[in-house]
Amino acid sequence: MQRARRTNPYPYTWEIPVAAVVAVVLLLVLGVHAGRTVANLLAGGGLTLPSRDTLFTSVPGILGGDAGAGLGRGAAGLAGSTAVRVWVAVVEVLFLILTGWVSKVCLERWGPGRIHGMATRDEAEKLLGRSRLRKVAAVVRPDLYAKGR
Repeated sequence: MQRARRTNPYPYTWEIPVAAVVAVVLLLVLGVHAGRTVANLLAGGGLTLPSRDTLFTSVPGILGGDAGAGLGRGAAGLAGSTAVRVWVAVVEVLFLILTGWVSKVCLERWGPGRIHGMATRDEAEKLLGRSRLRKVAAVVRPDLYAKGR
């Protein structure tokens, strides 16, 4: 009913969905590197981070199980391929859950199905709740709660 009464002066454009897709792809790429880093850290290889030049080019190697893909030649104590694949999968699943939750929250807040003009629970409590009634009791019922009583 409210959608029929309200109009959106801004047309739907392609910029916001493209930005969201780019952000999700970047998050997935960083998740691959984070999974490899956790695997190497637990294997005793220390904190292994790739250079900016190899951020995207090393992803296929990491997904293939190579714990040293995109790292310098001095990296030692790297994790095995099974550990790399398991940790990359764990981190990616966590990132996908986080992305889904953030998407749900954003769509509820700013999406096309949001409810316009409704107060949140906190706002309703602040204006109409018991704490406010107790604060203004002398105004509402001066016969019972006046200060001179």
